[in-house]
Amino acid sequence: MEIIYEEKSRSFLLQTPKSTYVIGIVDAENFVGHAYYGPRLMEDDVTYLMRTGEAPFTPEKNARDRLSFLDCFPQEFPSCGVGDFRESAVTIKDKGSHVASEFVLESFEIVNGKEKLEGLPATWGSEEDTKTLKLTLRDKVLGLKAILSYSVFEGIDAIARSVKLVNEGKDPVTIEKIMSASLDMDNREYDKLILYGSWARERYIDRTPVNYGVQSTSSLRGEPGHQEQPFMALLEKNATEDQGEVIGINLIYSGNCTTLADRNQFDSIRLMSGINPEGFSYILNPGESFQAPEAVLVYSSEGIGGMSRTFHDLYRNHLIRGEYRDKKRPILINNWEATYFDFNTEKLLDIAREASKDGIEMLVMDDGWFGNRYDDNRALGDWFVNEEKLAGGLKYLVDEVNKLGMKFGIWFEPEMISPDSDLYRAHPDWAVQIPGREAGLARNQYVLDMTRKEIRDYIFERMAAVLHSANIEYVKWDMNRPLCDIGSASLPADRQGEFFHRYVLGVYDLQERLITEFPHLLLENCSGGGARFDAGMLYYSPQIWCSDDTDAIERLTIQEGTALIYPLSAMGAHVSDCPNHTVGRETPFETRGYVALAGTFGYELDITKISKEDRAMIPEQIQMYHKYNDLVRTGDYYRIASYSKNRYYDCYMVVAKDKMEALVTYVQVMGRPNSHSRRILLKGLCPEKTYRIEGEERTYRGSTLMNAGILVENLWGDYKGKLIHILEA
Repeated sequence: MEIIYEEKSRSFLLQTPKSTYVIGIVDAENFVGHAYYGPRLMEDDVTYLMRTGEAPFTPEKNARDRLSFLDCFPQEFPSCGVGDFRESAVTIKDKGSHVASEFVLESFEIVNGKEKLEGLPATWGSEEDTKTLKLTLRDKVLGLKAILSYSVFEGIDAIARSVKLVNEGKDPVTIEKIMSASLDMDNREYDKLILYGSWARERYIDRTPVNYGVQSTSSLRGEPGHQEQPFMALLEKNATEDQGEVIGINLIYSGNCTTLADRNQFDSIRLMSGINPEGFSYILNPGESFQAPEAVLVYSSEGIGGMSRTFHDLYRNHLIRGEYRDKKRPILINNWEATYFDFNTEKLLDIAREASKDGIEMLVMDDGWFGNRYDDNRALGDWFVNEEKLAGGLKYLVDEVNKLGMKFGIWFEPEMISPDSDLYRAHPDWAVQIPGREAGLARNQYVLDMTRKEIRDYIFERMAAVLHSANIEYVKWDMNRPLCDIGSASLPADRQGEFFHRYVLGVYDLQERLITEFPHLLLENCSGGGARFDAGMLYYSPQIWCSDDTDAIERLTIQEGTALIYPLSAMGAHVSDCPNHTVGRETPFETRGYVALAGTFGYELDITKISKEDRAMIPEQIQMYHKYNDLVRTGDYYRIASYSKNRYYDCYMVVAKDKMEALVTYVQVMGRPNSHSRRILLKGLCPEKTYRIEGEERTYRGSTLMNAGILVENLWGDYKGKLIHILEA
């Protein structure tokens, strides 16, 4: 980990363990260009890769072709309106409504550590394990300053990037587009990989060639949504899970976002990610600044898996915070699929009593405990305990659960309001709406205007009152609809384009206040399942509900896509009832446990009603969780096979950092007639170490397990699974 300025070549080298990123400064005007991102280099000058020594040359050598230079120069922070006709990273409109800007280097600084981003989630690091390069660029006409920040981390092949604009001019400007990171590179017949989906089938993997023109993945829902993910990877054509060059980019943001690849006339690609510019505008008055979200770049020469493991390490060590960052999470049982809205104190205590007998550690009370909330058509916003349901009050229930040796958790949906609620009747203007236009409902609810501090203050006060009233140790924060009909009563007409971003900042502010007031609270984010499974949320909560689809077989695909970027420790995963409430599928209770083991692990069922056979497995599954969770939570993830590609089986493994232990999860989705055992090649082990498979007497070298593999016999039936525990002999 180091950042070097080479004065002779006027270049900056950002060095990670296995990669190098090179920025070059060219021409008397100090254009900031991108020269290289790839396998680690020695300190050689590679600024020739920017091709400034060939036509059209730089403006100081060939002023007549300035536009041609700007339209092909690999820029670090490309603007628009002055000659670069590719996708821009920044669009600025001045007071005369002219759209043009051009940023060139003014100064730089290399520092240890990194600063927090004001009001935004971001990676963090100490002066010992993180270095940051700050490039200060300026548009001299506008008096606008852009500070580009690049941070590298000890032992991790990632670069965190962000942009801050400061108006030092005499007039206001309007930001109409601001990308957090932009990267120009030669096309090497790249494929692009994105994650797409819908409710209950989030984060499916899609890999296609990068064609000419702009290809993007984006969201306008006020959150990344079930449909999109603020992520894209460029892969060499022959890149696989284990080999080949991969460059990934992920935006640490929970609002409208866009990530794109622009392949142009010269067969180069511009990769960028940031706030979605559609519907976005932000007025920046003299003396004011705007901080864009942070984006993370990852380079891997070890295929897709290498990229995934780098993202996992970065997010576990430099993004997730709080008490539970490195801590085993309590095994919970959630009453949602067990009771939906039909519960009372005694029913919840019945579940808790039975759950405590089997070693389950927490009861979570989901939707329906407050106001007049007997179904999902009313009472959102009325965060007062319904004592008709909870006889004796919330504290009595929590105390009784605690007496059983269990923790207690609760569900909130703080951002929403029902038309049929006391809060809406008192404050109809608190809902997001356009004057004169009837706002659309989703799940029969509106959205509270989180841009307004008085609304955030009220919601925080109500949540805090509930949490202070009893020993509540977990909160599930839900958000069950997208944003539309955008209008805020607190924003003037010329600032309505700031709403989406200010909304997200409001949510961040509220969550930061919550975990500050309750530092021991385990917060789990959720948005109709996985619509807010993004890196921004991980800064506030160490885990996120992965999907409302809890079917074990569906979860194989969902969790595979999620683990492409996010660590297993972040994936909310439960054993649920069968027939599954989403798809109606019957899967063995044992297999459901194996699949949930790849996440936080818990239960989503009525333990008082399941079969004796399934109930008998719960203590075994809890023992399994305690045996393997430290490994699953902290180890290196390797994908061996994908059910989404082969139709028959899914297989992945986690290897301890010291290579002394590994766990293979194998799920046979479809049984095969008249077939031999399946040969599985393991990954990530130390070739020289000697290992044994738990339950077997013989030993194997790591090289044997990885190159010759093991045989997994055919299992009888569909949806069957097994764990293979490997230990150093």
